[in-house]
Amino acid sequence: MGSSARGRQAEANALVPLPLRDGVAPSYLWLTETRAGGMLRFLCERFPDVPMQSWAARLERGEVVDAKGARVAFDTPVRQGMRIWYYRELETPEVPIPFQEAVLFQDDHILVADKPHFLPTIPSGRFLRETLLVRLKRTYDLPHLVPIHRLDRETAGVVIFSHNPDSRGAYQSMFQKRVVTKTYEAIAPLLEGRTLPFTYRSRMQDAAQFFLSEEVAGEPNSETLIELIEQRGLLARYRLHPHTGRKHQLRLHLASLGAPIVGDSFYPVARPCGSDDFSAPLQLLARAIAFDDPLTRQPRSFASRFDLRWPA
Repeated sequence: MGSSARGRQAEANALVPLPLRDGVAPSYLWLTETRAGGMLRFLCERFPDVPMQSWAARLERGEVVDAKGARVAFDTPVRQGMRIWYYRELETPEVPIPFQEAVLFQDDHILVADKPHFLPTIPSGRFLRETLLVRLKRTYDLPHLVPIHRLDRETAGVVIFSHNPDSRGAYQSMFQKRVVTKTYEAIAPLLEGRTLPFTYRSRMQDAAQFFLSEEVAGEPNSETLIELIEQRGLLARYRLHPHTGRKHQLRLHLASLGAPIVGDSFYPVARPCGSDDFSAPLQLLARAIAFDDPLTRQPRSFASRFDLRWPA
């Protein structure tokens, strides 16, 4: 992101003209060109998947505003440099996620949460209120809450949030500098012919299907240390230490070794998308995270209270 884009982002974050609504923060759009036809036409063209009646109703209710909080009307001119704020809505009802998060720690700067399986970290796609971020904002009244890192929706475990904008950068820099120790656990088939522990490396990239990753030839850019915790029949519980943070790294690494994680619907072959089977979660858990606090210099560590489940 360039300096001008960062400046616009900071300016937009400094003054939000709409409040949280049921834990959901408003979205904003920075208009990059002047357009004829008025705001309703622009919104329908910009978001073709949203019915015109939906935008018309939001405009009528005063739920689309400019940077000063003034209501935007159907025929408000669309001008370059203008900012508009609105609440994102889903056209179909969300499916409730029947699992509860927990808060492991909170101080004046961070909140550490224990995320259950199936719950997204942040709003995306068909998930809005049924996300960890929105649930926590709603329950703890923390309007500035932001995740410092993320977990896949299918993965359970420890997630760190910042709720103090003044100290957020210090915590974000820990992950950028890779000075955070993350430990995962997974249940997967026993790795035959391997002496554990061992380190697996590969070159990963985004696959043609945007939600997947794949391995390709070339210099490795991903690395995972794999340790055996216990064995039960043909399955094993592993401790995984990712030294890099590629998308789906642990899932792809184990699948590439011939030991796909139990319950994985993406690897080695992505199954057709369907409704979630809440009785069969991905057996991958972000068990623990440790770091030296950038403000106090004191060591901190947090561990998930969730456990993996061996297949019957």
